[in-house]
Amino acid sequence: MTGKSKVVALDHVVIRFSGDSGDGMQLTGNLFSDSTALAGNDFATFPDYPAEIRPPQGTVAGVSGFQVHFGHKPVHTTGDLCDVLVAMNPASIKANMRWLRPGTIIIFDSDSMNEKALEKANYTADPTVDGTLADYQVVKAPISTLTKEALKDTGMDMKSILKSKNMFALGIVMYLFNRTLDSVYDYFETKFKGKPEVIKANRTVLDAGFHYADTWELFTNTFKVEAADLDKGKYRNITGNVAMAWGLMAASERSGRPLFLGSYPITPATDILVELTKYKNLNVKAFQAEDEIAGIMSSIGASYAGSLAVTTTSGPGLSLKSEAMGLAVMTELPLVIIDVQRGGPSTGLPTKTEQSDLMQALYGRNGDAPLVVMAAKSSAGCFYSAFEAARIALEHMTPVILLSDGALGNGSEVFRIPRMADMPTITAPLAKANDPDYMPYRRDEEKLRREWAIPGTEGLRHRVGGLEKENGKGNLSTNPENHQIMTELREEKIARVANDIPLQEIDGDPNADLLVVSWGGTFGVVRTAVDKMREEGKSVAHAHFSYIMPLPRNTEEVLSGHKKIVVCEINRGQFAKYLRMNYPQFKYEQYNKVQGLPFTLGELENKFNDLLK
Repeated sequence: MTGKSKVVALDHVVIRFSGDSGDGMQLTGNLFSDSTALAGNDFATFPDYPAEIRPPQGTVAGVSGFQVHFGHKPVHTTGDLCDVLVAMNPASIKANMRWLRPGTIIIFDSDSMNEKALEKANYTADPTVDGTLADYQVVKAPISTLTKEALKDTGMDMKSILKSKNMFALGIVMYLFNRTLDSVYDYFETKFKGKPEVIKANRTVLDAGFHYADTWELFTNTFKVEAADLDKGKYRNITGNVAMAWGLMAASERSGRPLFLGSYPITPATDILVELTKYKNLNVKAFQAEDEIAGIMSSIGASYAGSLAVTTTSGPGLSLKSEAMGLAVMTELPLVIIDVQRGGPSTGLPTKTEQSDLMQALYGRNGDAPLVVMAAKSSAGCFYSAFEAARIALEHMTPVILLSDGALGNGSEVFRIPRMADMPTITAPLAKANDPDYMPYRRDEEKLRREWAIPGTEGLRHRVGGLEKENGKGNLSTNPENHQIMTELREEKIARVANDIPLQEIDGDPNADLLVVSWGGTFGVVRTAVDKMREEGKSVAHAHFSYIMPLPRNTEEVLSGHKKIVVCEINRGQFAKYLRMNYPQFKYEQYNKVQGLPFTLGELENKFNDLLK
């Protein structure tokens, strides 16, 4: 660096990379996130991209974005308003105006400003000169021209050259935040191994962007965010979907049961399947089925055969699996069903986040078919949620639905990799060979679970299936009294899982004026809003639920003693309705959002302040 710019220390920063779907903004954001992890910052990311495979180029509908919120203190949200926006075309500015704060630095590819681009973005004039952006610091850089200049002697075709302009923009941002380029160089070496000309081209453009920002003195100040005070350990940048896959592998290791995944690709859950295909060496079997029904049925078969069986899906895929989930309930086999929720109904908003599958998870099966329902609360926390879902499934011989969402699954956070020796052992109730008293539906007194008889184990021949079973013996039965008994036993077995999960925690005064209730992926932003209001001296507490069916044993106590209760969720109030069903003695206010976007800190604070009035 030339040293001409003053370095300003910041507590935290929100950057949004934005451009056409083909501009590589998701990759650019991920590479900057990797450098953030290596810099020791805490961070959270939010990818936001169109549902269409090839949306109209240059239009607002076709804008793809990637937001990174990082700091030297704990970061629990993906951020509200941007401190820096990288905009590769006019539509990117138009699409992101709502996310800008006064003084936001907008790094803009000035080469993209032409009459056709303005028309596609529904601009009547150039927003960088007509006063539209007067409240912001606009840095106009001829990114496309300079990318072509940097690669003019490489012999590359123009289309390939222009695909590299995202690396020029990344170089500018790396300079702005005083980052070294080593992590990006390492990515090039790994990604394009054996293609030295591609590695050289990408390095050239990245360096050109970095040095352009330096030599042209684009910024009055550059910025530095000090490393966060993290516990000792090995950390990495991890998405929620990858964390899910790792948590399942950890549960397989700690239970001694081979891992089987039977799934059909569907946005935004597919990356769990993709990740698990990489680990055949760890006795992982990942099967891409021809449809959703085949996916879950193959997993039920694998569970019957003694595997830790999992199926993953999203949105309408959960509907297609509902009949087979009833079979898993009837056979009382361990099964983990991961639903990475997205906007609905039907195909809905495939690339956007939502929490609207809760009622379906709780009740979306024919007959009385109770099972365990859990929800992950953060991208990194998906690891532990997947491990816990597998533990409950195996130790209680039940299907478990684990709810994630698009923001958690695609978003990433800093993850401290645990030692496997520190993870609890998972002990499934395996039936013993040649047990003279063995019966397929004999239950233990504590958990009411039946034993898991692995096929091929001597002396344990038995029948399972979708028809009702005789209590204990497992013979087919249409006896009315027996059906009543079995239905009540299956329900009571799930209820007793409450004895094996933690009590519900409350953050703050157990008699606060306002109790904020949340579940699933809303944890980070809700907790941040509550903490901020408590620092202002306001009487607010927070209860975040990860265990939903059954609810923790002390739920009634947690809900008691508050003047008001507000339930915040990314749907039209499904958890609030569920609480009303179970604890009707309390009055529940609601705050709901169904825009395909997470809550923002500002809107939560406004709601909570209104309720406190």
